[in-house]
Amino acid sequence: MIQIDDAGSGSLVGGTCIAALRLETGEYSYDFIPISLYQNGNFCNKLYLNRSKDIVFNLIRKLHVDKKEEILVCQGYMFDVARKHLNAQGYNWKSTKILDPLQSIIEQTFNEYALGLGVPVQYVKYTKYPLHFHRILRWVYADYPKRHKLCKTDWKSFKKYGNLDVSISQDILYKKNYTCLGCSKRIRPGTRVKVLKYVSNRPNIIYLHPSCLSQDNKTKPRDFSCSGHMILKSDGSFLPC
Repeated sequence: MIQIDDAGSGSLVGGTCIAALRLETGEYSYDFIPISLYQNGNFCNKLYLNRSKDIVFNLIRKLHVDKKEEILVCQGYMFDVARKHLNAQGYNWKSTKILDPLQSIIEQTFNEYALGLGVPVQYVKYTKYPLHFHRILRWVYADYPKRHKLCKTDWKSFKKYGNLDVSISQDILYKKNYTCLGCSKRIRPGTRVKVLKYVSNRPNIIYLHPSCLSQDNKTKPRDFSCSGHMILKSDGSFLPC
């Protein structure tokens, strides 16, 4: 039996992970819809749905799924196009809510991907609301010229909050336990900082080391898509195929 699910479609930063797991053997394969399909009008044209379909069939080929094997597909919109093609090609599939083991595995895959983009670990793990929109937005504004290129800029929420007026000033920070959102390192009390202020759903203040305030708006975004194929072991670890 095959489970197919997605993760990351609700995250402001990064693309979307599409993954498949064969329950009997633990074979696990995944790929990413690139962030470019959520930018420059591509999201409005729903090009990500066709890419999701392409990934689904690539994963099916990697796992050597025949048309008799049962496939459980997440009931969300991300697979609207894929479901039509599965039906047209005669696969044995049904739409359902995907639970563990794939749900936890794919969420972990996306979390590691988000950390690879540079998102602070406290925004991804150890929090009740991982990858929360307005928390991630603070991280984006801390290095806007580079990080806005990692965002789903076609989203209505980004169009509303993604180009706000930001005031920049200098100050000396005497408070303890502050982390620079530019480099993720601690700010020593009594040192000079750059102070960014903006108002989204509420007033926000960001403290940065002076050297961490980027002025570079020419950095080209990387292709942050990635893929993998491995086997889930009984202890929860993976073996690469």
